[in-house]
Amino acid sequence: MGGAVTLALTGARLAPLAPVLDALDTVRDGRAEFGIADDLRAGPDWIPAGALLDGSALPRLLSVPITQWGAKPHAAAALAYKQYTYWLAMPVVLGWATARRVPLLSADNVAVQFLDDTPYFRLGMRRPAVAVLADDPVAGLPGTVVVDTADALLALLADTLRDRHVAPLIEATRRHVRIGAHTLWGQLAASVGYALAAAEPVLDGAAADAQALLSALRLTDLAELCDTGDSLRVRRSTCCLAFVVPSLGNRLCPDCCITRSTP
Repeated sequence: MGGAVTLALTGARLAPLAPVLDALDTVRDGRAEFGIADDLRAGPDWIPAGALLDGSALPRLLSVPITQWGAKPHAAAALAYKQYTYWLAMPVVLGWATARRVPLLSADNVAVQFLDDTPYFRLGMRRPAVAVLADDPVAGLPGTVVVDTADALLALLADTLRDRHVAPLIEATRRHVRIGAHTLWGQLAASVGYALAAAEPVLDGAAADAQALLSALRLTDLAELCDTGDSLRVRRSTCCLAFVVPSLGNRLCPDCCITRSTP
């Protein structure tokens, strides 16, 4: 496994998801609102993410920014993706960065719980499924998919997260809302950086991890994670469109590509 590991993987914590859950606990600490299920486990009555892809539950996801902030449909789509891809990417990104273990979050293995208040929805896995390297101590345990190389692990990450979840979700969304795919992909790219920045206390070499992940996801032109020496900073090439929503104060986010100055 990679040199980024800082979490103990001993004794009972050798369960395939243990280091991922440890990293999520670090990010969750002190946050009342967290969009990922406890132990990454979806509830039995949650809505399968496949219902977003087939369009039956998609209006509910896209309506959250409309209901909460009065966003127009195109801005609502970008803002909904900003939230959804952040919570979706976080377990995958942190699993790769902390332990080279990748939860497999294709749409057929994710379910959504919609909430009346922030964070408005919560994501979880329908069944445990984690990709690991052949030399990982948990390789071969139930729920693991074993691959031989780090490149193969990244390829499986991209297949499940991008090709079998976000890509068809973008296609479904664009059948409902007039918005460019570039804008929606940008939310996933930025979410990779945000997730790594949120877990900075348990990571070493997060900027390099971001580069590897964005390359595998074919999103390197949409965002990057910069190490300023004092902190990690996301630089993005797309906008979440918050600035067109009056109830949000027509704000420009700190990383917004519209006014970003070169540090």
